Amino acid sequence: MSFAPEEVEAPARDAVLFRSAPVRAFLMVFAALLVAYLVVSPVVARFARDTGEPWWVTAVQAAAVAAGAAGVYTLSARGSLQTWVRVSEAGLELAAQDSDPILLEWRDVAAVVIRRAGLRTVLEVVPADLDTVHPVQDAADGAPPLTDTPRGPAFTADLSQLWPTSRALRRELEHWMRVKKNQPVRRF
Repeated sequence: MSFAPEEVEAPARDAVLFRSAPVRAFLMVFAALLVAYLVVSPVVARFARDTGEPWWVTAVQAAAVAAGAAGVYTLSARGSLQTWVRVSEAGLELAAQDSDPILLEWRDVAAVVIRRAGLRTVLEVVPADLDTVHPVQDAADGAPPLTDTPRGPAFTADLSQLWPTSRALRRELEHWMRVKKNQPVRRF
């Protein structure tokens, strides 16, 4: 089991924490699907020759469909795993999909990429050298998942359920990458 960010001492006082928020993700997906169902239902009823059901039946159907789909999304295999990213002057801490957290100092970060992969937003952190990656606590589960990229091996994290949002994380990463490395955060 991964360490919670509260169990790990921040490397600097200016640390900003981003963590997965499954309840928030459930509520956002639920609300979007509920509104979509309620907006589309009258149009479909008009073309399908309305059955004359009362409005509250449509509302119950919308709530059931939205709750079911939002629940499946929130509890999906990847979505239910704890992910957190902490950014500070000292570097970037990452614990993705229930892994043990690692710390990469800014001088050890070769590139940071935030990209879309279907419906997901993915963070890729390319270390300058894998030997410069520091485990934050005693490692039990291992480091975050690694993937091969054209820039070299990269640690990956699914940011789909991150709070504050992946946009806020991108702004924070861009700030520190410009200050410490004079490099942008790449977007693909």
